Amino acid sequence: MVRIFCKNNGESKQFKSGVSLKEIYEGFNLEMPYDIVAARVNNEVMGLTFRIYRNKDVEFLDITSQDGIRVYVHSLTFVMMKAMHELFPDRVIRLENPISNGYYCRMETELTEKEVDDVREAMHNIIKRDIHFRRIECHTAEAIEIFSKIGRTDKVRLLETYDSLYASYYVLEDYIDYYYGGLLPSTGYIKLFEIEKFGEGILLRIPDREHPMSLEDKVPQEKLQERFTERLRWHQIMGVETIGDFNKAIINGYGIDLVNVSEALQEKRIAYIADEIHKRGSRVVLIAGPSSSGKTTTSKRLSVHLMACGLKPYAISLDDYFLNRTDTPRKENGDYDFESIYSIDLPYFNESLNRILAGDEVELPRYNFQTGEREFTGKTLKLTPQMVLVIEGTHGLNPMLTAQIPEEEKFRVYVSALTSIKLDYHNYIATSDNRLLRRMLRDYKYRGYSAIETIRRWPDVREGEEKWIFPYQENADVMFNSALLYELAVLRPHVEPLLRRVPQNIEEYAVARRLLKVLEYIVPLQDKELPPTSLIREFLGGSSFTY
Repeated sequence: MVRIFCKNNGESKQFKSGVSLKEIYEGFNLEMPYDIVAARVNNEVMGLTFRIYRNKDVEFLDITSQDGIRVYVHSLTFVMMKAMHELFPDRVIRLENPISNGYYCRMETELTEKEVDDVREAMHNIIKRDIHFRRIECHTAEAIEIFSKIGRTDKVRLLETYDSLYASYYVLEDYIDYYYGGLLPSTGYIKLFEIEKFGEGILLRIPDREHPMSLEDKVPQEKLQERFTERLRWHQIMGVETIGDFNKAIINGYGIDLVNVSEALQEKRIAYIADEIHKRGSRVVLIAGPSSSGKTTTSKRLSVHLMACGLKPYAISLDDYFLNRTDTPRKENGDYDFESIYSIDLPYFNESLNRILAGDEVELPRYNFQTGEREFTGKTLKLTPQMVLVIEGTHGLNPMLTAQIPEEEKFRVYVSALTSIKLDYHNYIATSDNRLLRRMLRDYKYRGYSAIETIRRWPDVREGEEKWIFPYQENADVMFNSALLYELAVLRPHVEPLLRRVPQNIEEYAVARRLLKVLEYIVPLQDKELPPTSLIREFLGGSSFTY
């Protein structure tokens, strides 16, 4: 017998050894508002078919949790890939990137509306038959042989550079695929989805985590998709579309070439942005983006290029326009809401900017974070003809921030790490995971925080981004993708030791374990050859810029 402690109701119960998570759930008679899709076993996410042979703590998850929706999406993707394989067996299918609150999938040839309808019908048929997802574990060499025989070269390249003795794959009837993390027990667990024609491919739409009986609202994100498409095109030109491709290039001695090309592409894009600002004659440059997107380094590199255009950039910190702490709005739990746009003194900020643009000499404030009050030290600013104000901050794209500033004066830049390299054709690496790894390293090196603390704060950070940043990203005049093709390989040696220090007996272990699993597939790359102006040095250290 095994003793199971259920964290959902705080009760313990005994079961026969070898019991599945699904059977344990039924044994506890839990009443959860939505169907369960997975569970955390000793804080590690597992599928419901996972069997237990020792005493464990178990917490059951539905799709309102981040881990739960991830299992649901992986399983739904598997169903879509099987349906498309049945209809188009000779075509290569790729899950490219998240977009418009869904996931973009494409083939080499454009799909017609009729073909999309056929895929949807095939998916419904697979779900209706309630087919079991079967997980097979075998020697990695055997898995390589299996994927080689069916022509899945992306999986082969990934597994050939994977240094584990054993690997696993999933089977859905006669269709074989691989997904990292657990899957649902069977296709019948999928209750809600939609697909529609999107560009040359398909948009896979998923349930809303907060309202699981409804789909996520579709949000137009044409500019964001352009950046993903641009990066994909460059990856294809370089022959590095997946982590397997990347690993092969590193092993074959092309690591420095990938670093140099990646840095050159970013430099080229920043130079283009500076030229556009110069052409338009904009005097206020607003730079915004989510946490750890590299906004600070982007603003510094952009300032260099603006100077090369004959302009004089002047940096203004949005933090200096915070309201005094006692006037700052609060969250429902009573904590100060520093992420809110209403934590900024909007009338004063707009008045000051208008006076500066009008040619007045204006005394600049400085926010004292220790006292929580705005101070004045006698520092003034008077705009000269060639001067450009560069303002970096969370709310740069929010119309409320500069509501009183003429549109012709403003140029908006959105910065984010839009990770576009995939593990293989069906497993993308989340952009938020890329940023979390960056932030984890920066927090450790410069703020003294552990990986536990960074992971624990991350949900609040993400909540603020969803509310105050992402809704305004399409307002940007240009978008800058700060992700570097090689950066996960460079981050791996630095963040792995931090992640391994997260103990199993706390909730943060689930995130740490998932990130470690992803990093295990990536061949590490030393950072000694990175240029001192590289954006990733903002997090690694060794930058020639002052922060």
